[in-house]
Amino acid sequence: PDGVARAMNACILFLPQLHGKAVRTVEGVCAPDGTLHPVQDAMVRHHGSQCGFCTPGFITTMAAAHANGATDHDDQLAGNLCRCTGYAPIIRAAEAAKSASVPGWMEEDLSALDIVLPPSFLLPESSNELAGWYVDHPDATLVAGATDVGLWVTKQLRDLGEVAFLGRCADLQQIEIGLETIRIGAVCNMNAVREALAPLHPSFGELIRRYGSVQVRNAATIGGNIANGSPIGDSPPALIALGATLHLRRGRDRRNLPLEEFFIEYGKQDRAEGEFIEAVSFPLQPDRLRCYKLSKRFDQDISAVCGCFSITVAHGVVTRVRIAFGGMAGTPKRAANVEAELIGQRWSEETVTAALPAFAEDFSPMSDMRASAEYRLEAARNMLLRYFHEDAGAAVNVLEVTP
Repeated sequence: PDGVARAMNACILFLPQLHGKAVRTVEGVCAPDGTLHPVQDAMVRHHGSQCGFCTPGFITTMAAAHANGATDHDDQLAGNLCRCTGYAPIIRAAEAAKSASVPGWMEEDLSALDIVLPPSFLLPESSNELAGWYVDHPDATLVAGATDVGLWVTKQLRDLGEVAFLGRCADLQQIEIGLETIRIGAVCNMNAVREALAPLHPSFGELIRRYGSVQVRNAATIGGNIANGSPIGDSPPALIALGATLHLRRGRDRRNLPLEEFFIEYGKQDRAEGEFIEAVSFPLQPDRLRCYKLSKRFDQDISAVCGCFSITVAHGVVTRVRIAFGGMAGTPKRAANVEAELIGQRWSEETVTAALPAFAEDFSPMSDMRASAEYRLEAARNMLLRYFHEDAGAAVNVLEVTP
C-alpha cells in the first residue's frame, strides 16, 4: 500500500500478512511477453548464475532493490546465499543494472489492490481495535513480522490458536522524533527503525544492519524484538543504554516502565494478560552510544555477547553511565556495579581498569555452544576498554581499520 517494494523470506510469511499487498515471485519479474527485467539481463551478461539454485532468490531481491533505487548492493544481497561462491559476478550484475529504468510491468498489477476482499481473519486497523479485541482474547498470539513466530510453526509445528495480524495497525508504525523524545511504534520494522536512528546513533544503526538481512529487517519489528524477551535480542541492550521507556496498553489502560524492568527472568516479562507493547521511547540526546556485537559470524548471527555503552563525560569526569548487555544473563541486563564504579570518577584508562572486576559482580554468564562463561566475561570487560579507546580516537572498528 505504501508503494515500497520489499524483499521478504517466504518461508516464514503467513498468508494474512500479505492481505492487501501485491506479491511478485521470480516468475513475475520478467514481462508477460518474456522480456527480461534489467537485473535478469545483467545476471545473464555478467555470468551471475552458476548452479542456479540460489538465482531466483537473488533475482527477486535485486528486483526489489532496483525498484527502490537502492545501490548498497552488498547489504541488499547479504540475506541471499550462493554456495558456489559466485558473489563477485552477482554484485557486478547488480551494479550494471542500477541505472536502468524500472520496467512498467513491475507496477501494472498494483491497480488490483483496489478490489481486495475483506479478510476472514483478524487484521486490526488500529491499536484501539486491537486493544478492545485482545482484552477479550488474552490467550491469542499477536503476529507482526513473524520472524520469530513463523519458526514456531515451521520448526516446532505449533498450532497458534487465535491469531491477530498487526501489519495494518498504522498508528503502531509511526516514528516520532520530537524536541526531547524519540518514540517508536511497536510494529515499526527494523529497516524503518534503522533509517530513523542511524543518523542520530550510527553505532545502533550498524548493529541493526548486522543482526538481520534486508529481508528479515523488512519483517522484524522493534516491538517483537522486545516482547519475545530473548536474552540475546540485540535491540534491548541498545535501548536500555539510551534510557528507554516501554509503553504498554491493556484495553483503555496504559502504563510506562523503564525497559530494563520489563525483563523479570528468563522467559518471563512484566506483561499482564491482554496487554501489549504499544511503543518504546527514549530521550533525544548527544550520541555517546556504542554497540559492540560479538558473534561467530560477523553478519546475521546470534550474539555471544552484545554490549551497549552510553557514558557521558564533563570536564574529564564521568557524569552519566548506562551499560547494558545481552547474552550475559537470562535477560537483557544493566551492569549496575560497573556503572557505580565509573560514575563520578575521572575518565581515564586507570578508572576503566579499576571497574573491570565489577563485571563478575553483575553477571554470571552461562557456557554454551556460542561461548564459555569465562570468554563472555572477558569479552564484556574488553568491550568497556574498547569504548574508552574509541572515545579517545583509536581505530577499533574492523570495518574501518586499514593495514
